[in-house]
Amino acid sequence: MVDENHITLDGEEYVNNETYQEDDEYDYYYEEPLISLFDLVKEYDDGSVKALNGINLDIFEGEFVSIIGPSGSGKSTLLNMLGALDIPTRGEIYIDGINLLKAKDLSDFRREKIGFVFQLHNLIPNLSVMDNVQIPLMHTGLSSKEMKKRAEEMISAVGLADKKKQKPNKLSGGQRQRVAIARALVNKPSIILADEPTGSLDTKTGAMVLKLLRDMHDAYNVTLIIVTHDINVANLAERTIKIQDGQIIEDKYNY
Repeated sequence: MVDENHITLDGEEYVNNETYQEDDEYDYYYEEPLISLFDLVKEYDDGSVKALNGINLDIFEGEFVSIIGPSGSGKSTLLNMLGALDIPTRGEIYIDGINLLKAKDLSDFRREKIGFVFQLHNLIPNLSVMDNVQIPLMHTGLSSKEMKKRAEEMISAVGLADKKKQKPNKLSGGQRQRVAIARALVNKPSIILADEPTGSLDTKTGAMVLKLLRDMHDAYNVTLIIVTHDINVANLAERTIKIQDGQIIEDKYNY
């Protein structure tokens, strides 16, 4: 039986979801996805609730993708799978060539590959901006001098160099979210996962945070995946994936 999800090319085996392509000269080429999901299912309550119901998806390096759907559609569950915060009931997840279901230490994977931005910024209130941003660099083997240097660079990049000694309760909501973005990027991840990053912000501040995320995506070529219920936010991405009842019902490019 031919396995359509595995291709052998020049002696090398690749995993794919219909991404084996042909150019104008009829020479075959292959762009390996950064993320591949195969028949992903997540069940709760002994299978009576299917949060995800057969997701197949490829996302490529450097893409800006929005995932949209109503409350309960499964979009946040999907984001948790991508961030190695949860495991599926069935299916496979490959990220940057790693099978997450066979990985021995997902904490190392998250620290090295993933940056998280949440609706509630999850900053530690009794730590300064500088200390909050340095948290993902703990246990990486970097010297304290290098950790401080990286944190200062990211704090400056989000426009908060003058706030690095402040604590979160002295900052506005938009400023706290910018700190969260700096923290997400400080470990130079391949992927940024943002779960409703503007959900708790007013319209003007939310637009500023979205612009900052797009600017960071462009500057660092990170793969940016935003979960949202807001179609206006979703349409800012290069690609929008719509989820309903745990299934992808639409996958389109916005250009």
